Amino acid sequence: MSMKFLCAAAAASMAMMTAHAGAAAAGESGFPEHPLKLIVGYTPGGGVDIMARLVQQPMAQGLGQTVVVENRPGASQNIGAQFVARSPADGYTLFASSSALAVNISLFPKLDYDPVKDFTPVALFAQSPNVLVVREGLKVNSVAELIAWEKGRKTAGNFSSSGPGSTQHLCGELFNLRTGLKVMHIPYKGTAPSVSAVMSGEVDYTFINVPSAKGLIESKQLKALAVTSARRSALLPDVPTMAEAGVADMDVQAWYGILGPAGMPKEVVRKLNAVITHAVADPAFKEKLISMGAEPVTGSSDMFAQFLATDIARWAGVIHSAKIAIQ
Repeated sequence: MSMKFLCAAAAASMAMMTAHAGAAAAGESGFPEHPLKLIVGYTPGGGVDIMARLVQQPMAQGLGQTVVVENRPGASQNIGAQFVARSPADGYTLFASSSALAVNISLFPKLDYDPVKDFTPVALFAQSPNVLVVREGLKVNSVAELIAWEKGRKTAGNFSSSGPGSTQHLCGELFNLRTGLKVMHIPYKGTAPSVSAVMSGEVDYTFINVPSAKGLIESKQLKALAVTSARRSALLPDVPTMAEAGVADMDVQAWYGILGPAGMPKEVVRKLNAVITHAVADPAFKEKLISMGAEPVTGSSDMFAQFLATDIARWAGVIHSAKIAIQ
């Protein structure tokens, strides 16, 4: 074997190694090379849309590319979820999702996607609890008193929600299961009429998100009995948690996270997760979340996947026990 051949082979080998190294580096640092789409399955101005637009800017700054929020509303975010599930798994089309992703698989008789098999969890970034409220004039001042009052009634009590399958509805059904109550669910078309029904005495109580309740509680139109989180809310520090009020396993929070289609490259998932985690760690971002009644959350994509699986199983049990279905 000639020296000339050996030198040529060595040069070719070195060129190949350099090419592989360059390709690997491009695979990680080259993403993203053009703008990203962040799909929201609801109309502009809703809770998920607000959260998506909150995380949009720091994501764009961290990635060095524009992140465009695109609303594809309908069917409790199922239309947006289906669109993302069928998109290329390259990291350029992402889904800003809420707890509905974990709920809908049990709530709807048929979905055109699977919340586990068809998605890559990227990062969970916020959670927001509900608060159990009654009208100010109702003579109950604690969860224990409400339970006793409902159990002592001659006719069945009722609670309101913003619609079948909503977080408020599921909170009410879980409250029934945890306390042995058989309080009837009365759905309304939105949070505002649901709350008005409580204030007028049409229904006994409801569960609503903390920011929506805060002003009504401070103005003495509603009375807060407990929040559905493991810790007290910074917006309502004097209101006990459900556990403190004597109802165990009622840690129920709406969550917000970013997912992509199944099969995304691991290096892309890691980069996106790192950017979102960095954003959530920023004090200004944290302050914005807390002012909205939400709590910052950080963790790996694997943690988010485990969280999602647990949430799906939990709500499946509640939905099946309460025999809730949406056609």
